[in-house]
Amino acid sequence: MKLLTFLGPAGPEAGALDPGGLIVPLSRRGHPALASLQALIESGEEGLALARDVLATEVGRVAPDSVTWLAPLPRPVQMRDFLVFEEHMRMAGWRGAQLRATWGAPPAPPEPMPIPEIWYHQPIYYKCNRFAVAGGGPVAWPGASQVIDYELELAVVIGRGGRDIIAADAGQHIFGYTIFNDLTARDLQFREMQGPLGPAKGKDFDGANVLGPVIVTRDELGDEPDLAMRALVNGEVWSEGRSGTMHWSWAHVIEHVSRGETLHPGEVLGSGTVGTGCGLELGRLLCDGDLVRLEIEGIGALETTIEAPHVPHRLVLA
Repeated sequence: MKLLTFLGPAGPEAGALDPGGLIVPLSRRGHPALASLQALIESGEEGLALARDVLATEVGRVAPDSVTWLAPLPRPVQMRDFLVFEEHMRMAGWRGAQLRATWGAPPAPPEPMPIPEIWYHQPIYYKCNRFAVAGGGPVAWPGASQVIDYELELAVVIGRGGRDIIAADAGQHIFGYTIFNDLTARDLQFREMQGPLGPAKGKDFDGANVLGPVIVTRDELGDEPDLAMRALVNGEVWSEGRSGTMHWSWAHVIEHVSRGETLHPGEVLGSGTVGTGCGLELGRLLCDGDLVRLEIEGIGALETTIEAPHVPHRLVLA
């Protein structure tokens, strides 16, 4: 199933897409398990069965362009973002080394810094701001930043919680998948990460974590889907990649993050940026008015418009 959250007359509602692309409202059925997508996820197989029953009915369809789409989980219980694509790790590090001084950090060594050895021994992640989630549409860029970037990512939504999950069982804990645009203020990120800690204001601003447009359930895509991914800016293809090029599988990501720690239904785990999946790697960044469209096979398309009147021109790197 393709599940979504939209703005109804009384507030956010859970819905599902029928084969023709119409929205079938779920929350209006009055069942607690269908009150929201979070409630559906927490209810497990019962909620999925109820949603399938409602989807099979012939009444109550809503045209998708007649409502405002929200992020499928407007306020996830937790968000973490990983770095699992080796090409991005290498290319973003190389570009970053070129530009550290430009963006207020001390100059890097003349040669690109190697990928840290720890990256090959365990998945690396940081915790995102779950209150900064958007579902597409316009995002107002922070006035302190002049360097605007997108990041093309696949995200997993946890369905069944657990602790010390082994890789062989990890698939059973996946509810589904969605698209994640991890918007990044690169200049702020490079300055603050001299700390050294993970990113903060470079990724913590309203609307920075764009999720959607739907969550596609695991039964449609499997445990380790190899999906075509691409990003378009104003209709021009900038990035193309495949989720199957992940160095760390979802099974190993879930095994690692649940070690000694309980995962909960509704947590979102981002893959990190696919290779060539951001402007930094490509040498060109965004500016005011740019429309970023992320597409992932089997899920759909997620569009974001950048509102940054203080950045009227695109930064192009040598």
